[in-house]
Amino acid sequence: MDLKEQFEASIEKAKGLPNQSNEKLLELYSLYKQVTEGDVQGEAPSGFDFRGAAKYAAWEKRRGMSSDEAMHAYIDLVDQLAAG
Repeated sequence: MDLKEQFEASIEKAKGLPNQSNEKLLELYSLYKQVTEGDVQGEAPSGFDFRGAAKYAAWEKRRGMSSDEAMHAYIDLVDQLAAG
């Protein structure tokens, strides 16, 4: 199975994970966005959009990370969370 197939399998696996902390959800989100869209674009949401601002900040931390690096990190994180 190549890296892209492993990543897609991990996306499906992540859907069945038990409830996770907001921190872990943001980590998954930011890695997913880095793989699928690359570096964050546009302006950060206003401070009153707490959810949007948190997502933007988490994704911003991934700036410069390659798609392959992000895929490996996503797969590893999902496996870690699935193992408990």
